Amino acid sequence: MTKPQPSPSVRRWPIWAAALGVLVFGLLYLAGGGYLAALGGSWYFLLAGLGMTVAAIALFKSRLLGAWLFAAVMVLSVIWALVDAGLNFWPQISRLFAPAVLSLVVALAYPTLRRANGLNGGRAGYVLGAVLAVAVVAGGAGMFVPHASVSPTGEGPGLTQVNPASAQKDWAHYGNDEGGNRFAALDQINRDNVASLVPAWTYHTGDVAISNGNGAEDQATPLQVGDKVFVCTPHNNIIALNADTGKELWKNEINAQAAVWQRCRGLAYFDASSPVVESSEGNTPVQAVSVAPGANCQRRLLTNTIDARLIAIDADTGEFCQGFGTNGQVDLKAGLGSVPDAYYQLSSAPLMAGTTVVVGGRVADNVQADMPGGVIRGFDVITGEMRWAFDPGNPEDKQAPTGDNTYVRSTPNSWAPMSYDPKMNTVFLPMGSSSTDIYGVERTALDHRYGASILALNATTGEEKWVYQTVHNDLWDFDLPMQPTLMDFPKPDGSSVPAVVIGTKAGQIYVLDRATGQPLTAVQDIPVKGSDIPGEPYAKTQPLSVGMPQIGAQHLTESDMWGATPFDQMLCRISFKKMRYEGLYTAPGTDVSLSFPGSLGGMNWGSLSTDPVHGFIFVNDMRLGLWVQMVPQQKDAKASSGGEALNTGMGAVPLKGTPYAVNKNRFLSIAGIPCQAPPFGTLTAIDMKTQKVAWQVPVGTVQDTGPLGVKMGLPLPIGMPTLGGTLSTQGGLVFIAGTQDYYLRAFNSATGEEAWKARLPVGSQGGPMTFVSPKTGKQYVVITAGGARQSPDRGDYVIAYALPDKK
Repeated sequence: MTKPQPSPSVRRWPIWAAALGVLVFGLLYLAGGGYLAALGGSWYFLLAGLGMTVAAIALFKSRLLGAWLFAAVMVLSVIWALVDAGLNFWPQISRLFAPAVLSLVVALAYPTLRRANGLNGGRAGYVLGAVLAVAVVAGGAGMFVPHASVSPTGEGPGLTQVNPASAQKDWAHYGNDEGGNRFAALDQINRDNVASLVPAWTYHTGDVAISNGNGAEDQATPLQVGDKVFVCTPHNNIIALNADTGKELWKNEINAQAAVWQRCRGLAYFDASSPVVESSEGNTPVQAVSVAPGANCQRRLLTNTIDARLIAIDADTGEFCQGFGTNGQVDLKAGLGSVPDAYYQLSSAPLMAGTTVVVGGRVADNVQADMPGGVIRGFDVITGEMRWAFDPGNPEDKQAPTGDNTYVRSTPNSWAPMSYDPKMNTVFLPMGSSSTDIYGVERTALDHRYGASILALNATTGEEKWVYQTVHNDLWDFDLPMQPTLMDFPKPDGSSVPAVVIGTKAGQIYVLDRATGQPLTAVQDIPVKGSDIPGEPYAKTQPLSVGMPQIGAQHLTESDMWGATPFDQMLCRISFKKMRYEGLYTAPGTDVSLSFPGSLGGMNWGSLSTDPVHGFIFVNDMRLGLWVQMVPQQKDAKASSGGEALNTGMGAVPLKGTPYAVNKNRFLSIAGIPCQAPPFGTLTAIDMKTQKVAWQVPVGTVQDTGPLGVKMGLPLPIGMPTLGGTLSTQGGLVFIAGTQDYYLRAFNSATGEEAWKARLPVGSQGGPMTFVSPKTGKQYVVITAGGARQSPDRGDYVIAYALPDKK
């Protein structure tokens, strides 16, 4: 038989193009794969790179062996991908999409390769190319379809018609009620008609927060009382709007200034003419108050500011309240000692607890050892006089310090929103850690007691009722970041227990007995390892809330690494293998360690929303790891600014007064994408009767963000980090705007399916709220939009949505 002879007349550029593509893949796989294998990681990239390099050389020589060897590598790659990542869509896209495109190129070059070898046929290459083209198109199309982390179980909330007697009258508190349920007993807007929502009015506040990376976003949840909507702005200006038209009724331009953290999350409201809820038997009564005859502010709004003031203004006129502090203002720096600019601020709404206004305070993280204390204080709502102070460093003394004395410095603080139970007359506080969050050598016994804990205080006296800790000797900045949610926890026998529910940055959800602080769902103490910081009192165990779903807190493996292409996935694998990682509580040390979830969350300040009618909670989260390294302190190092850029990577930041600085950054690929597999942010429904996830869906797209800060403009529903709260309604909907793309969305609370979305002019980190106008009977959904954290786009919008008027 005559051996086929190569044909010199064949145009070989398709072969060379295919060979070049295979060679590029092969060499990159070889280089990175060899390093990964040397680190003890997967051998796949090295072996595949070797096979593709040999295949490329053969293809350059126009040998059929090159195509067959490449095909063998691709078949084995598919098998490896299935074993490594299962049938999960986004992990498989990372592993196989780019190789599928390369395979298509090789398949289309195969007939030319056969002709170059003097052979006829090769149509199978075109057939295979067609199959691969369909697969590539299908994979591309699949990127535009949400892929639920937990498919709907069919056990989501049903629909129960609102009883007019129990329908919501006002949204008078930050979380709707004092207990932060973020639930609206309203159903005019519901699953059947939400798709018809349209903008009803838009208002511009005139206050645009410009960020330098240290925190400047609108993160407000407006209030509504009667025919007025009340809004606060990033510089603490307070505005009253007509609830039906959005027309400005009055504005008090406080214009508070601070170098960092320009934001106002909310207001408190008090009506002296309304009866105060009486506490139940056995609990301290609420202290009675009254407004002096002829004085203003029968109805008042209270705000605490970024420059540390507590301010009361008349809800009807916007004027400062007579008789409250000095000209309607109280200095919250009193008793704190030295307070450099931006080291102490108020970042969450004050809490109206009976007739006591309770405020905590944000103490800047990881700046220096000597910082203001985290005292929590209660003030008379009418006079502004301090009723009590709870000093975590001196909890027995409820009085303000005198002379040159100060509240104990550098104690744990409570920066997030608080909750109140009127019947128990009890305040529930989410506590942070002492000032150097990731260095605990100098912490006191009281620092260890109150750090990263939920604290219950008597609202009238400030006396401690109980404290429950969620992290021992917190070295991860896992401070409790959200408003504790008060709800009735269902028991198997059909009864219920008043409970406190809170999510954490560590992806845990705790359910505690409201009266005792004891867990109502299982919590295990798990053994953990320490690191190499001399004198650090590493905890031997840490709590894990195993009786509730853990959200985005899986133990990462190398197989969880991800990238938009196999190349950045491979680099993420290398980075992962180079770091020390021992799970959720990997203690920082002088080597590079991985914290997942990192200090940004997990869950953050947006809080939970609830469906108390059907016994569900709704949780949104972000999934961003951080790498951390403690480095020796440079001589005469200056303290940082106190801004939040520290938590997003700014090089080594001094922990002044300690032997170390800290180097932290997000665990991202070279393209600026989180290194673990998507989703990077989800919305989850949890049935509190079974403590099981009913559904979990990705939230947010890359439309307004993307690799290297370039907006992709593609609505790929990959699920992006969320920062901002949700709103649940009895109409069977969950609203959220705190995504990285510019939308307000509504999800079906039964299934997690997106039911409606509206394009916003800029991103939002505000909390949606809803109300029914007492004048027109129309239900509105209101959101503020000032710009999302990661985006330079800024605005000053307040937008209300409603169903269109019937013709």
